[in-house]
Amino acid sequence: MKWMAGALLWLGMALAASAQPAGDPTPLQYRDRAEEARFHALTAELRCVQCQNQSLADSNAQIAHDLRREVLTLMHEGRSDAQIKQFLVERYGEFVLYRPAMEPGTALLWFGPGLLLLAGAVVLVIQVRRRARALPATAADEHAQEDREW
Repeated sequence: MKWMAGALLWLGMALAASAQPAGDPTPLQYRDRAEEARFHALTAELRCVQCQNQSLADSNAQIAHDLRREVLTLMHEGRSDAQIKQFLVERYGEFVLYRPAMEPGTALLWFGPGLLLLAGAVVLVIQVRRRARALPATAADEHAQEDREW
């Protein structure tokens, strides 16, 4: 009985190890090379909403496969790149764009990293100046104490 349970466990582990993740079942069909080039350029500008650090073109997430199919379907319907991006923004928000439009709501995305870097530089300069002012006074105190010891 134990050997049967062990065999079933071994068989289950072998099947699990050979399982493939769910992927794109059928390849995308492009009408011509120009459409394929446009598709790849457009999906490179869009962010995977699940992965968040990969473009739609690079992601292997199931939602990325679905969104690539959706983008191609919209292209076949005759929509422009701007219309396709707007469609995705309406569904998923500005986050889906790698380069969101410059608006008051996205100003932090555009200028936040620079402002953070500038604030860090200001703090660093202030700390260096404070230490520079404190150092000569400390050095003078040490020299005075050495003179008293002699």
